[in-house]
Amino acid sequence: MYGIDLFFTGLTLGGLYALIAMGLTLQFGVARIMNLSYGEFMIAASFAALLLVNLGVNPILSLIIMVPAGFALHWLIYQVLMLPLVKRASSGAQLEVDSILATFGILFVAQGIMLVMFGGNYFSYSFMSFPVHLFGANIAANRLLVLVCAVVIGGGLYLLMTRTRMGMAMRAVATAPNFAPLVGINVTRVSAAAFATGGAMLAASGVLISMFLPFTSSMGVLFTMKALVVVIMGGIGNLMGCLVAGMLLGFTEALVSRYIDPGLTLAANYALFLLVLLFLPNGLFGRTAK
Repeated sequence: MYGIDLFFTGLTLGGLYALIAMGLTLQFGVARIMNLSYGEFMIAASFAALLLVNLGVNPILSLIIMVPAGFALHWLIYQVLMLPLVKRASSGAQLEVDSILATFGILFVAQGIMLVMFGGNYFSYSFMSFPVHLFGANIAANRLLVLVCAVVIGGGLYLLMTRTRMGMAMRAVATAPNFAPLVGINVTRVSAAAFATGGAMLAASGVLISMFLPFTSSMGVLFTMKALVVVIMGGIGNLMGCLVAGMLLGFTEALVSRYIDPGLTLAANYALFLLVLLFLPNGLFGRTAK
């Protein structure tokens, strides 16, 4: 019974971490934007979901609302704040450095706004918190729902990347940005779409987090770091790598929390991260970043 409970805990956390990292791997792997404010906007989506719930909106409906809103907001951010950096940068490496500095400032602006609006307390709401008897164990229904949503949304992104022209264009830009224009790909437009799609993914992740975890205005940095760990472990720009690395982190957290000490979960994550980097410098499924 405890094994089943542990399995679903790891599966839910792993699926959620993979979903979070998929958005960041699009922004970093395709658009070459190292978005350090990623977690802050994800937590902002959690607060938006909380406000909608207080207005009587079902969290599933708020998920449908927040995904296109996240896409639109990050499209605007790219056009207004990131595009000047893209035009000024002389290389992909220069763009990555500039984006780190720019999004580091955005991080504090977004976090400051949330602290002013909501303070530093933890927030949560009750949604499908009743247990479901499954395979001899009681699993919280909201965790099962989060797992299903993560699978559906992540699967949808995978189909977008592998079965559509825009997805193939994103993969081409991620693999060979210098040669993509030779086959008629508008790199700037595709990069903007990838950055905005990453925004949609983080909005979805923020809503899902709010369904079963307490959250606070200052915890976005933690999720940004976890997303970065998953992206680098899995290989920059690789969705399957995000899935595998996210699952590794999720099950590591579940095992350490259950059998050792909940306070050591973050240390265990970084130990796993260092082991992967030691033996596989480009990640589990990675390629050398261009």
